[in-house]
Amino acid sequence: MQDTPNTFNTPLSGLADRDAWLTRAAEVAADDGYVERLGDRHAALFIEDKPILLVTFETHQGIAALSRDAQPLGWDMARALGWSHLCLVSDGDTWFRDRAVYGYFDRLIDDGFFEDFDQVIFYGAGSCGYAAAAYSVAAPGAKVVALAPQATLDPRMAEWDDRFRDMRRTSFTDRYGYAPDMLDAASEAFVIYDPEDDLDAMHAALFARKNVTLFRMRYMGPELEQGLMRLQILFRILAQVSAGKLDRAALAKLFRARRRDGGYQFSLLERLKAAGRPYLVILLARKVLEQRSARPFKKALDAALRTARENGSRLPPETRPGAEQEARVAAAPGAAPDEDNGTDSSVKG
Repeated sequence: MQDTPNTFNTPLSGLADRDAWLTRAAEVAADDGYVERLGDRHAALFIEDKPILLVTFETHQGIAALSRDAQPLGWDMARALGWSHLCLVSDGDTWFRDRAVYGYFDRLIDDGFFEDFDQVIFYGAGSCGYAAAAYSVAAPGAKVVALAPQATLDPRMAEWDDRFRDMRRTSFTDRYGYAPDMLDAASEAFVIYDPEDDLDAMHAALFARKNVTLFRMRYMGPELEQGLMRLQILFRILAQVSAGKLDRAALAKLFRARRRDGGYQFSLLERLKAAGRPYLVILLARKVLEQRSARPFKKALDAALRTARENGSRLPPETRPGAEQEARVAAAPGAAPDEDNGTDSSVKG
């Protein structure tokens, strides 16, 4: 399989439609794997290399949005680390609730497919995170990383989630159904979510198990996968899972990358402005302006200084050791501490 790295370098962009993409992917995988269509809306793309298997669940639309070459996300990991890769790809958000997909995993189990690998890692985000958790039961002992997954969309259990009403007639109670229960066979799983999204947080709570680590990444917003890719820590998370080094402390350390991320900083700025916290806006804006020129933060700083002076509010000193730390602790009373140093993660710059 010496040509496999070249396989992962082959672009799949510029094709007319999904069928053309699958046809081209099948040509690329011919020597080292296969593409199998699973009904009208799903397909499996497998490329074999080293005995670590990454199983990703992705959508065609997500692949097109995240990859310049229209390649599955798992190809980057496979190319860098020499892993084998199995990508389950859907046309749109289907949660992979399809009998053809059930049958495919049943065949993999019957063939002992997962037993051929030293390690199996399942990954997905959102609806694909649900699928990664749900289908991980097919490979007992696997590791799972799921970003903001839904536990189920069965309205008898999750009627409070009104985001996906069109899925309410879809069964989440038959094969590979309730995702948290399907994780019982995993050696360990990590469910990462933004607790500021109430519905994502409610789903995450349903995943609480002894073998599941729930980790909050506050203020990352609804596009958590894109955010972690922007921070350049998503692949590091998967690599540390493989190495057996991922835990709360490791995740917290990786998440420190947000402190210099423009998207995170702007999200935090908007949150502090909406909450009417001029003291904290001043601290955040000063910190960001030390890093780079950023007009929104300069405007926010000027407005917060003006507001604080008009109201007679206490202003943070220009330079006083520990001032920012005090503000972080005070920002969200009752909020859970950041795992890496015991301060509130919601207001770190």
